[in-house]
Amino acid sequence: MRKPKLLVVALLLFTLPNACVNEESMAPEKSTATISTTDQSNAKVGAAGISGINWADGRDNFVDGWVIPSGLTSSETYSSASAKASAIITGFQNRISGINTVRLPINPPSVAESWWGSYTGAIDMTLNKGMKVILGCWESASSKDGKIDNTTAFWTMWTTVVNKYGGNSNVYFEVFNEPHGYTLSQLTAIYAEFLSRFPNVPKGRIILSGTGYSENVTGVGADSRFSSCLLALHNYAYWGSHSTAGWESDWRSRIGSYGSRTVVTEFGATMNSGKDYQNGSQSDNEIAYIVASSNVFRNDQIASVYWPGLRDNDSYSLLKRGGSGTNITISTVNSSGVFRLRYGWGLN
Repeated sequence: MRKPKLLVVALLLFTLPNACVNEESMAPEKSTATISTTDQSNAKVGAAGISGINWADGRDNFVDGWVIPSGLTSSETYSSASAKASAIITGFQNRISGINTVRLPINPPSVAESWWGSYTGAIDMTLNKGMKVILGCWESASSKDGKIDNTTAFWTMWTTVVNKYGGNSNVYFEVFNEPHGYTLSQLTAIYAEFLSRFPNVPKGRIILSGTGYSENVTGVGADSRFSSCLLALHNYAYWGSHSTAGWESDWRSRIGSYGSRTVVTEFGATMNSGKDYQNGSQSDNEIAYIVASSNVFRNDQIASVYWPGLRDNDSYSLLKRGGSGTNITISTVNSSGVFRLRYGWGLN
């Protein structure tokens, strides 16, 4: 999800269906973040046991041409991409104990052109490090209309990807990210075609984005054709202003009765401003949002994948990349954000 920098864009999001209602008048909730950092007896996980972060392109994943996650370059070979990914994924594992999933972007040019031969080095190494991988399709930067840019190229891309990774039980396929250009019936027709084209892919490894900006899964979830598929949900603090209790209600309204199948593939807030998401005042909307998010994920056993775990120069990024070449280092931007992420996974 690109993080809009213009106020008008942010305001437009308030008009989306299921957008948040301003609740600034509600009193902030008392912090619930003071929890033992060693007690894991209540550890819980959500759909498919997914507990992860996004590894994103520094330009955002909406690009014309190849998507290139931060730390990689367009000149990589399979072996160099693999070596860099090894350092980066090890950094993820060292900095965020309990992580088991990385969400990576794809698009038709990235798969159809020479980059795919290099990019698979990073994907394969991520898998070799014991991670689950979610491969999600983004549209190009030039359109951003919430629709597939070229349907022929789209299906060719997925054929290549499924042929490569369909037999790997740790790879999940997120059909199309933030499909806000489609009505529910148009969107479910695309999903039905995916199932028809790839009948051998277990439905439990197919992730279907909710309507709008993947903002509500109840419509897709109610379609019996997809009863065994996972559902992708997004929600961001800048979409509204709530108390902690208000954010918890907001999440649950977007999930409905489909929590056991829902994977929150994007959620996030500012991490580089020094905010204390563990013990800070929940009168701050972002703190209330992060606390509420992790409360819902933990208590309702909802799988979650933070946006972004690593994206160069993104204020939401939970981690930061250093070093050069294959000597890449990963450092933590906000330890309280890591605490809350893990709390949502049923840890801490």
